[in-house]
Amino acid sequence: MTLAQVRAELEAMADPRTLAVNERHGDRHAVKLADLRALAKRLKTQHELALELWETDDAAARLLTTLICRPKAFEHDELDRMIRQTRTRKVHDWLVNYVVAKSRHTEELRTAWLADADPIVASAGWALTSKALVKTPELLDLAGLLDTIESQMKDAPDRLQWEMNTCLAQIGITHPEHRDRAVGIGERLEVLKDYPTPPNCTSPFAPTWIAEMVSRQSAS
Repeated sequence: MTLAQVRAELEAMADPRTLAVNERHGDRHAVKLADLRALAKRLKTQHELALELWETDDAAARLLTTLICRPKAFEHDELDRMIRQTRTRKVHDWLVNYVVAKSRHTEELRTAWLADADPIVASAGWALTSKALVKTPELLDLAGLLDTIESQMKDAPDRLQWEMNTCLAQIGITHPEHRDRAVGIGERLEVLKDYPTPPNCTSPFAPTWIAEMVSRQSAS
């Protein structure tokens, strides 16, 4: 399929009601994610088409990019440019998780982005750090991460704060030797303590999140 054909399909899939729901969550795409995944399954991997879709600056097209691209084909500077172009939450999340996390430059970008002045870019660094806590913890200074979280998370912008809080919880969940400190930081800062949580879902408040996941681990 050509770029024009794919864009026509995306336009045909667009639903104003889907857009209205997504905009309430910081997204700008009008295509259901299940429909995007079905289209990606038909297209399979097409890296050049993925690049063309990205350059349209359309949120649905960029989500499709993350599903049909070849993550290891991207150069460091390409991924850095793409994360800086990304303001939509779902595109940002998929770019980090489906592309950057599978690239050849994950660790280099993770460390660079953690210190970036742009809070959206920095949030990508923290998201990758949460993954590294499970996959490559030997690369991390856990005490140093907790120091940074303790001093900066309370006043961080929303998206950056969310990812720092996720990292705090993951440290407490996956590293028992740091669990008491992680819980203590969460209790003192009270970040997301009153976050509205649906029934049967785990609160993002770090002490609650840690306790729930550790309890599940003990029961399994």
